[in-house]
Amino acid sequence: MISFYLNGKKETYQGNPEQSLLKYLRLEKGITSVKDGCSAQAACGACTVEINGKAKLSCVTKMSKLQDTEIFTIEGFSKYITDTIAKSFVNEGAVQCGFCTPGIISRTKVLLQDNPNPDINQIQTALKPHLCRCTGYKKIESGVFAAAKAINEKRDVEIRKTSGKIGISEPKYQAYETAIGKRNFVDDIFLDQMLFSALKLSDYPKAKILKIHISKAQKLEGVEKVFTAKDIPGEKKVGLILKDWPVMIDQGETTHYIGDVIAGVVASTEEIARKAVELIEVEYEVYQPVTDVFEAIEGDRVHPERPNNFDTTQFTIGNAEKTIKNSKYTSKGRYETQRIEHAFMEKEAAVAQPYGDNGIELFSQSQGVYEDRRQVAMILGLPEEKVRVTLVPNGGGFGGKEDLSIQGHCSLFAYLTQKPVKLTLTREESIRLHPKRHPVIMDIELSADEKGKLTALKLRAIGDTGAYASVGMKVLERVAGHAAGGYFIPEIDIEAKTVYTNNIPCGAMRGFGANQVAFALESCIDDICEKAGFDRWKFRYDNALVDGLSTSTGQKLQGVGIRACLDAVKDDFYNAKYAGLACAIKNSGVGNGMVDESKVKIEIISENKIKLHHGWTEMGQGVHNMALQTLCQEIDVKPEIIEVIVDTEAQIKTGMTTSSRATALVGLAVINAAKTLKEDLKTKSLKDLSGKTYNGEFACDWTTKPGVAVNEQITHYSYGYAAQVCVLDDNGYIEKIIAAHDAGKIMNPMLFEGQIEGAVHMGLGYAISEDLPMKDGYLVHDKFRKLGVLRAHETPEITVKGVEVKDPIGPYGAKGIGEIGLVPTAAAVANAFYAFDGVRRYKLPMKSS
Repeated sequence: MISFYLNGKKETYQGNPEQSLLKYLRLEKGITSVKDGCSAQAACGACTVEINGKAKLSCVTKMSKLQDTEIFTIEGFSKYITDTIAKSFVNEGAVQCGFCTPGIISRTKVLLQDNPNPDINQIQTALKPHLCRCTGYKKIESGVFAAAKAINEKRDVEIRKTSGKIGISEPKYQAYETAIGKRNFVDDIFLDQMLFSALKLSDYPKAKILKIHISKAQKLEGVEKVFTAKDIPGEKKVGLILKDWPVMIDQGETTHYIGDVIAGVVASTEEIARKAVELIEVEYEVYQPVTDVFEAIEGDRVHPERPNNFDTTQFTIGNAEKTIKNSKYTSKGRYETQRIEHAFMEKEAAVAQPYGDNGIELFSQSQGVYEDRRQVAMILGLPEEKVRVTLVPNGGGFGGKEDLSIQGHCSLFAYLTQKPVKLTLTREESIRLHPKRHPVIMDIELSADEKGKLTALKLRAIGDTGAYASVGMKVLERVAGHAAGGYFIPEIDIEAKTVYTNNIPCGAMRGFGANQVAFALESCIDDICEKAGFDRWKFRYDNALVDGLSTSTGQKLQGVGIRACLDAVKDDFYNAKYAGLACAIKNSGVGNGMVDESKVKIEIISENKIKLHHGWTEMGQGVHNMALQTLCQEIDVKPEIIEVIVDTEAQIKTGMTTSSRATALVGLAVINAAKTLKEDLKTKSLKDLSGKTYNGEFACDWTTKPGVAVNEQITHYSYGYAAQVCVLDDNGYIEKIIAAHDAGKIMNPMLFEGQIEGAVHMGLGYAISEDLPMKDGYLVHDKFRKLGVLRAHETPEITVKGVEVKDPIGPYGAKGIGEIGLVPTAAAVANAFYAFDGVRRYKLPMKSS
């Protein structure tokens, strides 16, 4: 028997002494503020608790080590300390997705009781065990400083009250509840009589399944049922664009990568489910996988029904090859970017239960609940109205939660057992299963004349999209469409190929192709400037897009902020000894001939309660705030009376939360919904309008696909613009990033800064440290710590400069800013390294000399 104190109460434990404290707290005590982000790899810090006055990782603390200890989770801290730290974090913008926040608050509590006045180095040292993928740490550091100041002054901290209107730093929606661990993530949900599931994944990247032996697993005590592909009542394959991704691989079929699901186990506990998975035996006929993207183009097909090079984006303007040959200055090279793991803090999890008459209810962390509904209905063979999907705001997505992932399996198991089921991946399984950022190889040629004007661009890009299409063809479409970056280049020859291999699939990730090609383009621009003796800042300014000029696809733009961004960083660039400069453009909306649309529903419940329904996923970026603040702006109500809800029961079908489009689309839909409400409020009160519902929508259906003959090319309805400067110290290390970003209208200054800081942090990792290597179709590693995500002490100073050049479409002139924060970063770093040592980098990640 092990005795200890937990949050001031004596506890005794008689179970497995090797069990972790984390599992005990979550599964036996129901304390879910303590999060599991790394599956006991001691890598993320989300599970931090206080033990005997010290901050400890509960995921690697065994119960056997806890005799006579005193343990505190955030629930056991004094209300004053919890409120002071949490509310300081909220006011400083330190809470985005919030998955990491309770652990960081626990660390902060211990830090401040030992050191009431920490300096920045001491704060960053304390934060070393913690990862945050959203914030870039800067607002967390500010939150610690603010909390320390308040505690030292013995002052109460209250969450800032605002009008909630546009342009105001209204605190993030539900930030306080999230910070203290009171708002559930999916894995925090426990339902009565809930069963637990685990998956059997393929042992080989390419192998024919000869036989699946499940009898041993089925006989294990506590196992409810073992499922294989034969149990699927509906469609066997799903996909966001192409229906090429099997829910499970059946006997007689061939696996396509190491994350393919062969079987699923449902049991009374997760531990039993995982033991049962180990008892499943699979007989294979192993084949040689196709893993080299160039060999794949002409090699054996990954999918017999279509060629490996299944999509190519190609378009030309003028005769680029001839112009390059006749131009005074040229730069050419092969640039390569790497595979990247999203490293969202919250691992994949899903909870499903029977619903209504032969239906299913899914609690999802997905980036598109209506897409989940569509694909789950396909798998179950049900009409969509029989599937209800409720969004549980997630712990980071960055594009990695667009594909269906495990929601389909969980729904299937709950539907077939007619019982609630939870399915949660380990971190190792997560890294193995979900799509990554595309590795892209780019052969590029760029030319300029003697006057310093760009003349032509030729690009041949190949992207490894892995085993399944996901949205790979759209990523390579963006590589092509953003190849000219923020510059006017009159003659263009672009080709971008999307290629299947037996590697892990690649799909959406923040930047979505624009950052890959920016690295190549901006390196060429610096190369030309050196060869010709052009000033790097002036060359970019002179060639920058302005209103009326066109992108690489031929779209003429309005509301272009490139030059304004360059002006914002001009002094920083010229005042630095060693500096790299890069510009960026990033689309808003999927466009390319597809419809971008949003619908909202405003329910007036009473004079003190409004329900605002929309279909976009809150994942830390603040889309709930954008909807809420737009409504406050339009009808002048207090933000605290608005509840924001995302649930397919509202029947307001919305696409994937992707392409930096949610702010504009939800804002415009809210504005349209509020028009009638505003008129009604001229003569009636909210109380008078109780029970009324106001609907609104916005749709952009006028974009066109590049390379198609049209009267006017409109690839996207809007773009964001940026310029960044990377400054090195005298030893060649990154000292500072200055990021100027054109948001059109800054809807919420605090959230705007937080988004850019977090994106720059991600871009820095992309530039210098992050990689997910594979060999022969297998991961070289599956460890969170080895992904190369930068920690607080490794993240340099980040200065964000907001620029506002009004967009002609967006609400109040706003532009999307969710992705563009990292688009120019790697390119700016590459150019800074060259300024320091004269070595041109052609491959990411890069190292300083």
